[in-house]
Amino acid sequence: MSRIFKNPIAVVGLGLILLYVAVIIISQFWLPFDPLQMDTANMLQPPSLKTGHVLGTDEFGRDILSRIMQGAGISLLISVSATAMGAVIGTFMGIWSGFLGGAWDQWIMRLADILFAFPSLLLAIFVMAILGEHTYNVIFAIGIVYIPQFARIARGAVLSVKNNEFIRASFSSGANKSYVLVRHLLPNIMMPIIVQSSLSLSVAILLESALSFLGMGVQPPYPSWGNMLSSARKVMMLAPWTAIYPGLAIMLLVLGFNLLGDGLRDIMDPRLRNVQ
Repeated sequence: MSRIFKNPIAVVGLGLILLYVAVIIISQFWLPFDPLQMDTANMLQPPSLKTGHVLGTDEFGRDILSRIMQGAGISLLISVSATAMGAVIGTFMGIWSGFLGGAWDQWIMRLADILFAFPSLLLAIFVMAILGEHTYNVIFAIGIVYIPQFARIARGAVLSVKNNEFIRASFSSGANKSYVLVRHLLPNIMMPIIVQSSLSLSVAILLESALSFLGMGVQPPYPSWGNMLSSARKVMMLAPWTAIYPGLAIMLLVLGFNLLGDGLRDIMDPRLRNVQ
């Protein structure tokens, strides 16, 4: 952990992420206005401290700041859950693929090749079209997108260490495959998995926002940054703040995870540490 605070890129990324976490925690106890309450008397009000709507209101008179604060929890929950699903399943598949080899390796990698043939957003849309519009289905769709990515990374990491002397020594001492996987292989391949998880979170936020923007993610009236941008399309020329602030919320959180991922890569890669 001390290495993170010595890396300015990681510190900035971590700071942005912690800011969003603080906003999510605060939103569980306090919001400036009810994010679902319509107020036709205050439709499309510009940002103003006098009215209390510091980021303005949308076409239904709902406070944009309150909706961004509540949407932060929804977007981050979906992104973290989907990334965790893809990381756990994909890492498990990749470890066994690289460790066992043979037919098992061929089947997993061909399945990964098939999934990689689809652009991430199109694959997520395809899954959503089959499962239907539901928050849990958004998590499942994005998680499926990530499974082959983590499987390939885990497999490559396993192939790079499975023939090392300490692995052969463990087998020579009578250890079984499960013990070697858990005790020796898994700890030695966690570095690329952790870095990829951080970078994948940023893409997951973009995928969730894109699905919600297309009407296949979080459904109105519940706020998601993606559906806020979608509804802002109709009025953004008249009231640009309805699109600017949700877009900034997405951009800053994605930037935070990208910076943290880059910083973790620099910290965990000994070659880069030596250069620095």
